[in-house]
Amino acid sequence: MQGQASTDKDFTPKILVFSTNNISDPGIDFAGSSHLHYSPSVSVISMPCTSGVKPEWILYAVEKGFDGVFLAADGEECAYLPDCAERTSHIVHEAQELLTQHGYEPQRLRMSAICSVCAEPFVNHMKEFSESLKKLGSARKG
Repeated sequence: MQGQASTDKDFTPKILVFSTNNISDPGIDFAGSSHLHYSPSVSVISMPCTSGVKPEWILYAVEKGFDGVFLAADGEECAYLPDCAERTSHIVHEAQELLTQHGYEPQRLRMSAICSVCAEPFVNHMKEFSESLKKLGSARKG
């Protein structure tokens, strides 16, 4: 069963962000210190490299109540792997297939490179992703 489009104007999608502690975390922190606003329903998990995210984690997050998952990747600046962006892109593809197999829209997962000074782009991604998720409605089944 796909998510139900929400008629509730107060529906605020819950978004889980996987961020990297060397590159994207500082950009996300910069958004806060710059007083740029995005939804308080965005939760961030920091990790060394987004290529370490397992597709099953993304499915689990959606099954447990997150309406969307965002991978804030390092792009070509990863300190750990020269092909991080390519690996993370492959993970996104696998996770979107997994979401579809379990009855969720693949659009509930997004990825973008977020650098250490990308405060405004991060906020814009969160706002746009949230609006897209509002159109999809809650991921919660039942």
